[in-house]
Amino acid sequence: MKKVILATLIGCAVLSTSAIAQPNTDKIVIAHRGASGYLPEHTLPAKALAYGMKPDYIEQDVVMTKDDKLVVLHDHYLDRVTNVAALFPDRARKDGRYYAIDFTLAEIKQLSVTEGFNIKDGKQVQGFSERFPIWKSHFTVPTFQEEIEMIQGLNKTLGYDIGLYPEIKAPWFHRHEGKDISKAVLTVLKQYGYIDKNSNVYLQTFDFNELKRINDQLMPAMGMDLNLVQLMAETDWNETMVYDKSGKAHPYDYDWMFKPEGMKTLSQYADGIGPWKPMIVKDSSKLGHIELTDMVKNAHANGMVVHPYTFRADKDRIPTYVKDYNGMLEVFYNQAGVDGVFTDFPDKAVSFLQQQTQHH
Repeated sequence: MKKVILATLIGCAVLSTSAIAQPNTDKIVIAHRGASGYLPEHTLPAKALAYGMKPDYIEQDVVMTKDDKLVVLHDHYLDRVTNVAALFPDRARKDGRYYAIDFTLAEIKQLSVTEGFNIKDGKQVQGFSERFPIWKSHFTVPTFQEEIEMIQGLNKTLGYDIGLYPEIKAPWFHRHEGKDISKAVLTVLKQYGYIDKNSNVYLQTFDFNELKRINDQLMPAMGMDLNLVQLMAETDWNETMVYDKSGKAHPYDYDWMFKPEGMKTLSQYADGIGPWKPMIVKDSSKLGHIELTDMVKNAHANGMVVHPYTFRADKDRIPTYVKDYNGMLEVFYNQAGVDGVFTDFPDKAVSFLQQQTQHH
């Protein structure tokens, strides 16, 4: 009898580890910038709150400082979420932005972080007006290592196994500035024990050339083989730029990714894709009449998981083809068949999936 139980346990362990890179396994929830619907994005409190909501993964956007340290920040500039303009008024570049890469870690640690804002008529206006009030309490920019240590520490004290979902931000920009951010991110991941496809991590980037380089050159050289995710953008967002011989930047053309052959090419380098929601459910969809693209079907046919972004419960972010946030999750998880979602409200998505399991 003991042998049978042992064999069953080993079998389950084998099943659970080999399931990570396979599509159509359990649906997952990725805490987008932490519990960013409730606390300022990418701050350690937002990550701790997200952790308590028990998602499967917590996302880190990683950028590099002047002194080659890795910090967790959504943009490779500081001015949308910090008081950098007040503290270092003369440090903006010609475009008026304050780039993280122009500041040392010690300088960045002096900054206060708040809910994202835009400048309108010389005033700071919060991006999501219903969210955590701007400039209340005190938050700072964490390093990549600080966040990993917090998540691993909570895994130890609470006994969960919540994974990392880092994004290498604008590697094309960092490399143009003489910094190999991808190698730096991989080095840190390896130091903390994330080395292969059984490690609880997905590594993502919008930059296909860099994804290919990570897969073909960097990871093999470092003895690593992580799950990689290709993030998908519209070309006109200028999310990824390519420099020509004269040093002029042009937007990378994403159009090939949307053709049937595109998924096949991506699957040679990536274990999954991270598309924008309308790339899966067309915006022309109406209540009770959902129009899907072939993207999920094509990705699954090529052995890749699909994790679209970004699911927000804010009133003005619910698409017209659903009544509410849960309706949106129902369409994507059940009708479109996605494997996971990036959400600012991880508790709501976790609770939705729990209810689904109970009903079945």
